[in-house]
Formats: sequence, C-alpha cells, structure tokens
Amino acid sequence: MTDDTAFTPDTPPIEIETGPNPQWSIIWMHGLGADGSDFAPIVPELGLPAGLAARFIFPHAPFRPVTCNGGYVMRAWYDIISLTPGARQIDEAGLLESRAFVRQLIERETARGIPTERIILAGFSQGGAVAYLSALTHPAPLAGVIALSTYIPSARLITADLAEANRQIPVFAAHGTDDDVVSLELGEQALAMLQTLGLAPEWRTYAMPHSVCMAEVADIGAWLKRVLGGAR
Repeated sequence: MTDDTAFTPDTPPIEIETGPNPQWSIIWMHGLGADGSDFAPIVPELGLPAGLAARFIFPHAPFRPVTCNGGYVMRAWYDIISLTPGARQIDEAGLLESRAFVRQLIERETARGIPTERIILAGFSQGGAVAYLSALTHPAPLAGVIALSTYIPSARLITADLAEANRQIPVFAAHGTDDDVVSLELGEQALAMLQTLGLAPEWRTYAMPHSVCMAEVADIGAWLKRVLGGAR
C-alpha cells in the first residue's frame, strides 16, 4: 500500500440529505478550478425515489498552483504538469494526498453509521480521476463509482494498490464525444484498463463537450436507483 497524507481542507464539504436518517452516502468530487457547489444542484435532478434517504457530500479541493495553467492558483485535487492529446503528466503526490482526504471522508461516514458497502464515490474530470483511484484501491468494499468526463492519470498507482475488495465494484463511466479538455481517447483508455482488470463498467457517451447534459443526469439517476435499490 502506498503511503499518503491528506491535506487539510479550508472549507467544510457541502452536504445535502434527501431524507432523514440517510442510509447511503455519495461523495462527489468537482473538477479543476470549480468547488463543491458545482454539482450540488444535480441532486434533485437525479429522480431518486422519495423513500431513498442518501447523504450527498461535495468536498472542496485545496487551492494550489496548476503548472499547465501557467502556475495559476485554483482549486485542484492535484497539479497537472503537462497536457497532450492522449496523455498528461501529473503530480502523483498531490493525487495521493487527495486519496487520503477521500479516505478520511469515508471514515467519517462510517463513524456516522454508513458502512462502506453503502458509500459511492463520484467525480467529474479531475475529481473523477480521484474517484477512480480512491475506489479501486480502497481496502474495504464500496457500493460503486461514478466517473464523468475523466481518465486514469496513473495506472501504476492503481495496479500497485488494487484492492481485492473492489475488484467487482459497479462503475458508471460517461464521456462527451466532443470533449476538448479531457479527450474521449483518455476516457476510452480508462475504460479499457477497467475491463482488463475484470470490471464491467456501464459506459455511456453523449454528444457534448467537457460538461454534463440532462440525458447523462437521467442515466446517472437510473444507475443509482439500480445500485442502491439492488443492495437493499
């Protein structure tokens, strides 16, 4: 297991509960330069059943210089050093710090009475990369992972720490066919790696750029209803 230390967040995560006494937790990481408020409005659009009580947690990445953006300081889960059409170079130490932070959030949820088997990790773009790494290397079984318009920035970290507990984790992965920020090719490379590992992701593409569309939101909601409902 690779050692890593979590950063200290400057702002508490945003939390939205769909009902009293939540039985599920969804930890959702935003993309580069955004913050936890970015995906909070999606909760009522998912169409979850009224009786399904879930806690959505939207954490904020720390502020850090991002090399590929000229060193501009913004919220980022890790530094991106360079961009190329089919690959990118990133700071793995920052990625591991973010994984450690996600693990702290998971531990916080278990302390609040939500077992790991009822915790889903989700993320968009850079946040999706953190979700992939955190889910596939988590030592205890998780309920699923939602990876939107994202990629796997370090296959080495996943293969080194791949957790047997999550070798069959349900995955919803989606990408825009016109994405000019995280290319469709990078999303397809992540899909191929997951399939090589024996996972069977639900893969969707949409005619959109680096964003989220309503058809995708509806598909995420349907996937969540199947995963959450099927685990009862």
